[in-house]
Amino acid sequence: MDELDGRLIDLFADDPRVGVLEASRRLGVARGTVQARLDKLAATGVITGWGPDLSPEALGYPVTAFLTLEIRQDASRGGHDTVGAHLAGIPEVLEVHTITGAGDLWARVVARSNTDLQRVIDRVLETPAIVRSSTVIALATQVAYRVRPLARAGLSEQPVPDRR
Repeated sequence: MDELDGRLIDLFADDPRVGVLEASRRLGVARGTVQARLDKLAATGVITGWGPDLSPEALGYPVTAFLTLEIRQDASRGGHDTVGAHLAGIPEVLEVHTITGAGDLWARVVARSNTDLQRVIDRVLETPAIVRSSTVIALATQVAYRVRPLARAGLSEQPVPDRR
């Protein structure tokens, strides 16, 4: 990534509905350059999607919780793939990660209320592949999920080319 890629990412993150032609005007580069850069960023996995970001709160799910799950390690009776497939079938499960430490998996879930959270947890625990769980309810978001500062930091750490 270079400075133009960073500006392109910022532009589309701030105004995702801007077209390629308008992006080229705002950035002062050719339309083909913008399209080629976007294609490259998507092909290399830097840009992972173009869909709208959705708010669970606005969809009626204001409660966010984090579940630490301990699972059966025996693949024939459970395992990461079995539990992952089970969790993927629960709409309120937003993401799941394999972790180190006290548990095996970490899941971010949402619910309509604290009472509804019990229903979501019960659905999560329906599989015998999960041995134990613990839950922490989020009270407020101090820093929302973000990647743009990481991309900017990476740009500032790249060596400046020698232009002799």
